[in-house]
Amino acid sequence: MRGGAAAFFFLIGVIAMSAPGRADTIQLYAAGSLRAALTEVAKWFEAETGNSVQNKYGPSGLLKDEIAGGARADVFASANMEHPQALSAAKKSGSVQLFARNRLCALVKPGLNVDSANLLERMLDPAIKLATSTPKADPTGDYALEVFAKAESIRSGARAALEKKAAQLTGRADSLQPPAGRNVYGWHVGEGRADIFLAYCTAAREAQKQNPEQQIVQLPESIAVGADYGLTVIAGAPAAADRFAQFILSPAGQKILTGYGFVPANNR
Repeated sequence: MRGGAAAFFFLIGVIAMSAPGRADTIQLYAAGSLRAALTEVAKWFEAETGNSVQNKYGPSGLLKDEIAGGARADVFASANMEHPQALSAAKKSGSVQLFARNRLCALVKPGLNVDSANLLERMLDPAIKLATSTPKADPTGDYALEVFAKAESIRSGARAALEKKAAQLTGRADSLQPPAGRNVYGWHVGEGRADIFLAYCTAAREAQKQNPEQQIVQLPESIAVGADYGLTVIAGAPAAADRFAQFILSPAGQKILTGYGFVPANNR
């Protein structure tokens, strides 16, 4: 288990002492890219406070719509700032805090000659299968569109060509689902549905652990896109939900996120 033990136990002791005698169940709605990191954060929190955390992971846009429609959630951790801000603006949650950063990478099938210098050329190649997630439903897809928009400044017509050819393989409620325990991006690449998949660098790293021959290519600075993750506590949530959110933002929580490849909120 990752994280700074000394810092964690100091902080969690404060949380435990300030917690009420009655244990609460916290319903966490969180972006799928946070599954591993926040599952570990929740385990630490549960062990020391006696509260429990029930997790629901998925595309942030779909989760936001569920919460807006009345689904019972206490904490929402999104892969962008816009979705939690929409809930806050509608008075369905409190303020929104930036709690982590990520960025987009290209997950590439084994043997394909791709590097940062020729990535855009390869994405535009008609023979190369390019994939993204679904915009609006999943912020990963929105960030991919930002990449395509930046590409337009480098090559005229690139944006339209990339938007037309990119297969939106993930992010919808009816998207194909991988076998249990398989990284969805690595699975699609491994099954031949994509040669290049634009995904979060953290997710690409998980995919490569399961598929060591798959390549991770950094986007060149000219088309690079970062991702800001936003956290909000839903209106009417128990007090333990605020403490859980505070722990995610604490140095100990941030260290766990860093261990999974996320950039701390206070770093660029």
